[in-house]
Amino acid sequence: MKVHDYHLGNRQLQEKFGTRNLADKMAKRTSETLGANEREMIEAANMFFLATCDDRGLPTCSYKGGDPGFIRVLDEGTIAFPNYDGNGKYQSMGNLLQNPNVGILFVDFGGQQRLRLQGVASIDDNDPLLGEYHEAQFIVRVRITESYRNCPRYIHKYRMVETSEYVPQIGRETPQPEWKSNPDLQK
Repeated sequence: MKVHDYHLGNRQLQEKFGTRNLADKMAKRTSETLGANEREMIEAANMFFLATCDDRGLPTCSYKGGDPGFIRVLDEGTIAFPNYDGNGKYQSMGNLLQNPNVGILFVDFGGQQRLRLQGVASIDDNDPLLGEYHEAQFIVRVRITESYRNCPRYIHKYRMVETSEYVPQIGRETPQPEWKSNPDLQK
């Protein structure tokens, strides 16, 4: 597959709204590798959005958060991040075991930038990086198949107020969220 092939649905709307030429030029900016600017944005991120599909092709999107640096750029074509305790459904992570294709969106709300990645993910609970992430259950590695900057036009400017108390920290017991002690969930 060529990087960023357009399918008939894309082309239909590009023709309808007169953006085919623009889309073709933008596709030339798509890469299978990360440059220095993309690396910097990813490694500074404290969150991203992860899109996965189940074995039926039904999508879901998850917010993944941590301290800046929790997403690592291992080389120009691979990133890695930990999976921490969540709601126990393993919806996104379970999807990866059935369909490893992912979409990842990084948004720098302060700098009004966005970066899209597409790739193929794998899960490893014996990954050498596991020991570097306090309380991580396993490591997800993503081999990048497409990387491109996305138009920042509609990004609202936000400022972070505080980090989540639930992000695992060395030397501190991570508190359990109140909802996990709900008696209805304990039955």
